[in-house]
Amino acid sequence: MQKNDLTYDVSAELEREFGPKGSESRKIAEDKAWEEYNAQILLDARKKSGLTQQELARRIGTDKGYVSRVERGLIVPSVSTLYRIAAAMGFAVELRPIQ
Repeated sequence: MQKNDLTYDVSAELEREFGPKGSESRKIAEDKAWEEYNAQILLDARKKSGLTQQELARRIGTDKGYVSRVERGLIVPSVSTLYRIAAAMGFAVELRPIQ
């Protein structure tokens, strides 16, 4: 990219960094990005609900370390655990069509 060039090709950068769309390396990178995104959503929701990791862990019947690992994206909770986590924070998981 030249100094005065205001155009930035994100697709080219993603391909350079993670491989072409549809490649195994790109899929792995996309999966990791979604895990980190979802972990951040859960962290933000817990904070919004005013719960500590310890309190959330008690409500879902696990330990604080588990909640921490979920919030850091190190582990992905099962669907049933995700529903328990959401309910414990006063939220509901809703599936709706993308508009």
